[in-house]
Amino acid sequence: MPPRRMGPPAKPKDAKATFGRILKYLVGQNKLLLVLVLILVLASSGAQVIGASMLKPIIDDYIEPLINNPDAERLADFATTLILMGCIYLFGALSTYTYQRIMLSLSTKALLNIRLDLFNKMEALPLKYFDTHTHGEIMSRYTNDTDTIRELLSNSIVSTISSLITVISVFIMMLTYSWHLTLLVLVMLFIMTFITKKIGGNSAKFFIRQQKDLGAVNGYIEEMIEGQKVVKVFCHEDSAKSEFAKLNGALCYSATNAHTFANVLGPIMNNLSHALYAVTAMVGSVLTIGGVLSLGAVVSFLQFTRQFSMPVSQISQQINSILTALAGAERIFAVIDEKPETDEGYVTLVRVKDKGNGFEETSDKSGIWAWKHPHSADGSVSYVPVEGRVEFDNVVFGYEENKTVLNGITLWAKAGQKIAFVGSTGAGKTTITNLINRFYDVPDGKIRYDGININKIKKDDLRRSMSMVLQDTHLFTGTVLENIRYGRLDATDEECIEAARLANADGFIRHLPEGYGTMLVADGANLSQGQRQLIAIARAAVADPPVLILDEATSSIDTRTEALVEKGMDSLMDGRTVFVIAHRLSTVRNSDAIMVLEKGEIIERGNHDELIAKKGKYYQLYTGMFELS
Repeated sequence: MPPRRMGPPAKPKDAKATFGRILKYLVGQNKLLLVLVLILVLASSGAQVIGASMLKPIIDDYIEPLINNPDAERLADFATTLILMGCIYLFGALSTYTYQRIMLSLSTKALLNIRLDLFNKMEALPLKYFDTHTHGEIMSRYTNDTDTIRELLSNSIVSTISSLITVISVFIMMLTYSWHLTLLVLVMLFIMTFITKKIGGNSAKFFIRQQKDLGAVNGYIEEMIEGQKVVKVFCHEDSAKSEFAKLNGALCYSATNAHTFANVLGPIMNNLSHALYAVTAMVGSVLTIGGVLSLGAVVSFLQFTRQFSMPVSQISQQINSILTALAGAERIFAVIDEKPETDEGYVTLVRVKDKGNGFEETSDKSGIWAWKHPHSADGSVSYVPVEGRVEFDNVVFGYEENKTVLNGITLWAKAGQKIAFVGSTGAGKTTITNLINRFYDVPDGKIRYDGININKIKKDDLRRSMSMVLQDTHLFTGTVLENIRYGRLDATDEECIEAARLANADGFIRHLPEGYGTMLVADGANLSQGQRQLIAIARAAVADPPVLILDEATSSIDTRTEALVEKGMDSLMDGRTVFVIAHRLSTVRNSDAIMVLEKGEIIERGNHDELIAKKGKYYQLYTGMFELS
């Protein structure tokens, strides 16, 4: 198999296009709600501006006159104005709460759809993608990257829009009150923008690097969890800790710098806004003494200054969140944009019944399996009974260009034959079975199944006609019965139990705490390796396929259990075409044909007695003169 790699996440190349794709998930069927959000954002920002502008008449029209000449009528008007201002601020607060709740709901739905698209694409990707990307790297798309998008959708977008609206509205009001003080604010704003750009740029660079380092750490942790037994067997705890320390150190460095720049930006902006407030107050006092501005105008302007600097500070803080989200979104979209597994097949697998003068499709499960072969030339349809004949005709294949794994493989398996592949590790045994299933397509040569080129058979139908038992078993979270039924989802409980009996798994299953209802977790960690293998064999048996592929299926079973399993396997293999990969040569003695592979070529073929008589490589392997590695 090709080597796995840890691919560093790319820096966003097209922020505008990425942002547009994110917005499509947010908008969807929610246009009216988003219009409501925009109205509420305007209301919230407007309430702040109107409330601040009311300070001028309160001071100039009520407070100053009432200090020197208390008047009951003016006091009543003053109280009414204060209540009105309070209502305006309350309305603004309710608007803010409402649009934030709406955006939280919309962002959650958007993430739901993003994860669905991501998972659906993952299920459509070819096996090669998973062979060339670590599990941790893929998992980080569902966790770290989607979390950054959640922050963008639920908070950053509306906060930025609200801040921009507030800044524009306040700027207009400031110009109305005093162009002198507005000019002073603009000078301070230029300084704040310059500092934001310098610090924010460094922060964004390290946030992108942090996401990359986080993916590397997650991938390494997952690998160590999966391989913890191997780590302990070979006493590699210290080297594992050393390697993790390097990765964790890199993450610590990037995260420290990212958050240092981000956290420093806030206090700097706050202090600059305080300085702006103080300078504005001093200059405003001079203008008031000089009779240029009234006291109420200065107080209102000071409030505008606070409202002006805070949104600018918020916008600068949101830059990091937006850039990080765009980087994460681009990594997600990179997976969604991956080319899916192609399937140009048009031959399908159906059940038919023999009418004597031909075949007819049927929904009856007792019908025989057949290949439904439409012919475009005349529009006719022919049915080819599934027998399990497999032929390789001069097949050449490599996982990488200019590096072949199989060189001119030619072989055939008649219906019901048992074909065994033996040879050293890397000789190409598993690759042959991967090609039969079309996990990979061959660039040169042909593979035929019942005389039909497998490229013409739909992949799902092709794989439905086969079952595989792999050396590395995988059990899903669920009961034992559910794991067996995974081989055929419409199988009854009785059929699953019969399949377990066939694989000689019934005995140990009934001794489990809940029998067939025992819950399996963590890939069947509560079972022995041999027991997991037996369940995998039962899963293949319940599928009842015409072709069976056993890739070291009994490698994890002791000799005594293997003898029991082989009895069940003999019944399972009866009448089926079986491909067996085995290092334990005693398991292939009864094969109809044994293929000895070396460096991607078949160097010997024949049954056990014929190969022993040749005294070639198989003879050396069988007699122990040459060991498989």
